[in-house]
Amino acid sequence: MLESGGRECRAGGGGLGRGLESLIPGIGVDASRGATNSVDIDSLEPNPFQPRVRWDDEQLETLAASIREHGIIQPILVSRRGTTQPFQIIAGERRWRAAQRAGLTSVPILVREATPSQILELALVENIQRADLNPIEEALAYRQLTVEFGLKQAEVAERVGKSRPAIANAIRLLSAPESIREAIANELITAGHARALLSIEDPILQEQVLQQVIRLGLNVRDTERLAQRSITEERRRPATQRLDPTLQSVQSSLQRALGTRVDISRGKSGGRIVISFHSDDELSTILAQIAGKDPLDDFDI
Repeated sequence: MLESGGRECRAGGGGLGRGLESLIPGIGVDASRGATNSVDIDSLEPNPFQPRVRWDDEQLETLAASIREHGIIQPILVSRRGTTQPFQIIAGERRWRAAQRAGLTSVPILVREATPSQILELALVENIQRADLNPIEEALAYRQLTVEFGLKQAEVAERVGKSRPAIANAIRLLSAPESIREAIANELITAGHARALLSIEDPILQEQVLQQVIRLGLNVRDTERLAQRSITEERRRPATQRLDPTLQSVQSSLQRALGTRVDISRGKSGGRIVISFHSDDELSTILAQIAGKDPLDDFDI
């Protein structure tokens, strides 16, 4: 099925569990049979269980342009559970948001009653069908189904058409440090990258490898090799060369501030800070952050 201006629903690859029809019987009723109504667009309110946090502005504008030309082909699924408006969206919030941008005053709806758990399931399945969720949003929705609604991971897997290990691996991403979760959400790395990084127990080393992966644009396989090599090197490093917690914190702060690997070593009478760079442009950026301007501007380097 194609949503106007949207992506093709992925019906292959094992399907999506029981599907929308089985979660709420009658959802697949043909709109041509008079099962839909047209209502004021302002009579709808967003889905409070919507797993999607980020809405791509460009995609919404593309869909809005399509809706201006063709209208809304697929009705928005709603319930009468609205708290501030008569209807609450179950599935189709992206179409509703795009319709608002397109200047529509009314939208077609299909009214079905659903429990809060069903509303979350439907919103989750709809987003997965269109590949609209980033891995962190997807993992948060899975955890909500298990924690708030008491479903077992196997039950969640059945509902969304995935294996239980896939659900477990997704939820495991939520244990990652904020920097890794943000990198995933911003599409700087994938869930596969994150799983490789989670094999590193030392948080300082983990942050170092993360920055290298982003800076060098490494693929998942290269990230796995880099993570394993870094773990091996760290284990071989003499305990006397390892930093105390205070300097580890300083090293981590410098890495975040400069966006590159920083190594601090300390001896009896002093120490040194080594800042890594991989191109002239990167060196200029680092020097500008440290000195307030780029010292290389005065030299031909």
